Amino acid sequence: MKPVHTIAGPVAALDRTNVDTDQIIPKQFLKRIERTGYGEFLFYDWAKQPAFALNRPEFKGAPILAAGRNFGSGSSREHAAWALQDYGFEAVIAPSFSDIFQTNCTKVGLLPVVLEEDAVRELLDRAPDAATVDLELQTVTLPSGRVEGFEIDPDVRERLLNGWDEIALTELRMTDIERYEHDRERVGPSTVSL
Repeated sequence: MKPVHTIAGPVAALDRTNVDTDQIIPKQFLKRIERTGYGEFLFYDWAKQPAFALNRPEFKGAPILAAGRNFGSGSSREHAAWALQDYGFEAVIAPSFSDIFQTNCTKVGLLPVVLEEDAVRELLDRAPDAATVDLELQTVTLPSGRVEGFEIDPDVRERLLNGWDEIALTELRMTDIERYEHDRERVGPSTVSL
């Protein structure tokens, strides 16, 4: 996972509340375990509608997605975070997220940012105007220049800043793990058949 520090650029606006994971990435695309290749199926059913917000050409390539409250509700599927990231989003800003979705995002390096409704409204209304998300300072600079702070768990923040996924965190403890395994090593019965 690559480290997350500052994400700056155009904002894509999805002015909908209660966007569930089945809309983010429909079930028929959950047949693989790789993290890539899901972006083309992001919002698959909605994307067929000509007036769907993310079909607007000015939103193409935007690293930041602004959305309504309760984004990522529904079933727990890490594929939703994978699809958003594979599509090119590096941060999602909303007034609230499903807890499981929010956790799944942070585990793959997609930054979920909770801001007050009025700040999110500015992002939605002014999109594709640029914004800047600074994880180190825990701030979002809105298109108007107004700076809003956001909260994030300190451990999650540290993991994202360093680019540590769960495997990297395990590898950081290898000395302790090897010492534990060595200390617990016991002579046991032979499992070799004669």
